[in-house]
Amino acid sequence: MRHQRAGKKLGRDSAHRRALYANLAGALIEHGRIRTTVTKAKAVKPIAEQMITLGRRGDLHARRQATAFLRSRDVVHKLFSEVAPLFKERPGGYTRIVKIGPRPGDAAEMAYLELVDEAYVAKEREARTPEPVVAPEPVPDTADEATETAAEEPEPEAEAEDVSDTEGASDAADEESAEDSPSA
Repeated sequence: MRHQRAGKKLGRDSAHRRALYANLAGALIEHGRIRTTVTKAKAVKPIAEQMITLGRRGDLHARRQATAFLRSRDVVHKLFSEVAPLFKERPGGYTRIVKIGPRPGDAAEMAYLELVDEAYVAKEREARTPEPVVAPEPVPDTADEATETAAEEPEPEAEAEDVSDTEGASDAADEESAEDSPSA
């Protein structure tokens, strides 16, 4: 009988459910905000708040209890060193659930489960966002292009007089290199 057993089963056995809660709570601590279903968010919210309370205590026994549940030393370290000090003066209510509407695939109601510290959430989101990658421009072989363009387009006489000495010297060097290279 399930008398006095509160909480959702989420279609999982107890070990799978416990692992799900540990992973969701760890992701919340690590990233500051996670997107999940409303039911999962409501189930993991008290567990995440318990972990933050352990972090606020800060003693060795609390660290060992958090490690036993979260199973990740990196997440526990972040909990005790970065997250818990943010809530040192707050007596509770470290997380909130913000509903964001149905999921396109199966219309499951989705929500953000996030820490109430706006600055920390924004910092974590910025740290996760990759910088845009600018593709490097291909470096053309200047000697080959100079000889091809010189052969294709003869310059008018008026423009040739305006060419500075440095450009004329580089054109002469290009012509010499074209003569030295073997033709096919």
